[in-house]
Amino acid sequence: MKIAVTSVSGQLGAAIVQQLKADIGAENVIGIARTVSKAAHLGVEIRKGDYTSREDFETALKGVNVVVILSGNDAPEKRINQHRNILEAAKSNGLQKIVYTSILGDPEKTAFSPIIASNRQTEADIKASGLDWSIGRNGIYIEPDVEYLEHYTKAGKITNCAGIGKCAYTSRAELAIAYAKMAVEKRHNGQTYNLVGEGITQKELAFCLNKTKGTSLIFEDMSVEAYTAERKAELGDFLGTVIAGIYEGIRNGAFDVPSDFERAAGRPHIPILDIIGNLS
Repeated sequence: MKIAVTSVSGQLGAAIVQQLKADIGAENVIGIARTVSKAAHLGVEIRKGDYTSREDFETALKGVNVVVILSGNDAPEKRINQHRNILEAAKSNGLQKIVYTSILGDPEKTAFSPIIASNRQTEADIKASGLDWSIGRNGIYIEPDVEYLEHYTKAGKITNCAGIGKCAYTSRAELAIAYAKMAVEKRHNGQTYNLVGEGITQKELAFCLNKTKGTSLIFEDMSVEAYTAERKAELGDFLGTVIAGIYEGIRNGAFDVPSDFERAAGRPHIPILDIIGNLS
């Protein structure tokens, strides 16, 4: 079985490749990247694949049995057709199965919703493709909060608009384990999984960081409007609106869902406290 993974120059794609190498051997794994040289270090065959080019994927998917499609990073209105380029190439190459990395969230009620809605459309396209499929809906990565720790420490607090809402975080390493299993094992065919750990509040996130990193952070809630304005001023209108929309979704409960991680990965999700403690 040959399994291809898209966007392998990114952190999640690279993590999935490394997990598949461990599970089925490097000779059975193909990485696809827009810039091939950026993924040369992964130790597998790398093929060119730009999401805007169906022709790239007609070539990249030759001889492949399963493709793991990572959701694109372009604007929501562009992602749907970009994903369809890969899907149509998969069909014409006779692939057996599509695995898709989707995302949790509410497709209607926040500024993050257009991105969620585009993912839901791709999910529908995959289900209608006639191929076997397995879909994961990723929780929010915990890594950015650890990477942002210096900023939190300087401010002495975590500030956003999540309120007392819970977020079922995950990590790229945990997701890689689940997606490798979903790609290899037929028992996951036709399944959509919430790939998350246990939900925690932002106050509990501050506790986890304090316990593992020796900080003394508190959580300070902001209104959605104030936080959106702050993020837009720092990050620009598009990204600032998206980030604020994520935390508004947490506030509204969109990221506090039952976990299917153990069904996908074959073991329980590692507790977020432990994951944070192992991240530098």
